[in-house]
Amino acid sequence: MEVALLFFLAFAQLPGSLEAFSVTGGVSQPRPQLSQQAAAAAASCPLWRRCRECSSRQHRFEVPMSSSSSTNAATSESDGSRKDSSMAMPSSTMNGITPNGATPKQEKEFKDKQKQQLEATNFRAQAGPLSFKAKYGVLNPYGIWYGFVAIFLGIPWFAALTLYQCFTILTRGKFDKQRFVPNLFNQIWGTILMRLTRSYPKVEGLDILKEFYEKGKPCMFVANHNSWMDIPIVGSTIGWRNYKFVAKKELAKVPILSTAIRVAGHLMVDRSDKRSGLKTLKAGIQYLKDGVHLITFPEGTRSRDGRLLEFKNGAFKMAHKAGAPIIPFTIAGAQVAHPLWAIFPIRASHNVCNITVHEPIESVGKSEEELAEAVRQQMIDGLPADQKPLA
Repeated sequence: MEVALLFFLAFAQLPGSLEAFSVTGGVSQPRPQLSQQAAAAAASCPLWRRCRECSSRQHRFEVPMSSSSSTNAATSESDGSRKDSSMAMPSSTMNGITPNGATPKQEKEFKDKQKQQLEATNFRAQAGPLSFKAKYGVLNPYGIWYGFVAIFLGIPWFAALTLYQCFTILTRGKFDKQRFVPNLFNQIWGTILMRLTRSYPKVEGLDILKEFYEKGKPCMFVANHNSWMDIPIVGSTIGWRNYKFVAKKELAKVPILSTAIRVAGHLMVDRSDKRSGLKTLKAGIQYLKDGVHLITFPEGTRSRDGRLLEFKNGAFKMAHKAGAPIIPFTIAGAQVAHPLWAIFPIRASHNVCNITVHEPIESVGKSEEELAEAVRQQMIDGLPADQKPLA
């Protein structure tokens, strides 16, 4: 009876507090009251029927794995051979298996997915009353419009990239060795998309870029990473220049975007392959020597809460080896325009996002660690309080 009541209350997600019960020896014992968020998190747990503790560990629901297992548990409790099942399960693993029967990797993936579900619990407060959950995330009218424009423009974009690829094969790559033409196609697509969707952010410090461009030197641009919008925002700020992103290999799975990355000669990093990393490092250094700008997100992944993450080791190695300066960008509000749980942006960026261009930092005369620290400090100083790292 207690288990049936627990399931009804959890899945109904009733407002107010929820009192959970643990079943030990057939006697229901009251547990501390749970918040509405905790109850919603429990209700969304796909491992509910086979785990005694939701992976978030913010609450504990002692639910038997089956009727037979609950009977056995009650019997062994009455014999005194079983400890109180309401005790917290240990977080340590044994032989690569967690207490709920999943591997550490599966548990981590589940926790990440559950966190995104929690963030999306009140998505209508952010995305509007007409927003809804789709298979791959939240959509609202603006997101549908953005997706339609992006895909519609992607058709001629993909066709142009394919024709250029054929041209490169026929000419054996003797023309446009730095792949500026496909980068131009990418820039045209991004510019039209941002114009039609009103996604241009407010830019501060453009005079710094203009002054630097007059010197005719290449550099590495670095920026904090909170959203997919960071890519077109950074590209539009740099302007009609030949630049290459340093991207993770996983982006090769994204339709059209993977073609744009490959044809334009952007750098792909396979974090699990040291040989691939060395090859990418050499290619990046050569690009800088040939006058091509590089762009990287030193955090290596998108921040889930908008705050600046720790930088990955070797993020500035290309610039340091080539002796190229680094120009930091700080992007504010991109996570508001396009949260992690949304498929496309949920609002226009022009009144939400802000990007600041900071003074160039010379890599000559500094160690790689000193260079990373100088860049990080400048980025922290340029971020709003809610995006600064906590420690």
